[in-house]
Amino acid sequence: MRWLTEARRHIGMREVPGVANNPVIMGWADRLGARVLGIKYNADSVPWCGLFAAWCVHQAGLRPPGISIRAKAWADWGDAVSMVATRPPLGAIAVFGRDGGGHVGFVESVNTDASLNIIGGNQSDEVNVRRFARNRLIALRWPKGVARSDPAPWARSAVIDTGGEA
Repeated sequence: MRWLTEARRHIGMREVPGVANNPVIMGWADRLGARVLGIKYNADSVPWCGLFAAWCVHQAGLRPPGISIRAKAWADWGDAVSMVATRPPLGAIAVFGRDGGGHVGFVESVNTDASLNIIGGNQSDEVNVRRFARNRLIALRWPKGVARSDPAPWARSAVIDTGGEA
């Protein structure tokens, strides 16, 4: 899954606090353009989880959904994956609800309590792996025409919980 490889390549990358912007994040927005993102993206302080997901799938040679900057736009993209499966496919696109919007990222591993470890952008203002409760999950998706991967592995160690954020 080239999109997951691309995502992992950016672990640790952060947005720049204040009025400055991370040139890598802004470069993704410039290369993808408003036609893909649905808006003219002008600052890394604007939520960028959808931008990150769009960049990763684009780098894998796939077309992101329209208005891909919106996390919940990913809820109808590609093919549905069962949300009751104990271990969804490694790299599945996970869409979560939250107050005021949503969040999108890629399944990295599964915890013994069935929560998901998600690699995503704009998780505490950076690319990292964070734990998300399944009760926030609104969709699991897989790219159309791409063979599904093996199930995500069980997590080897605890990951920081999002606590409802992201």
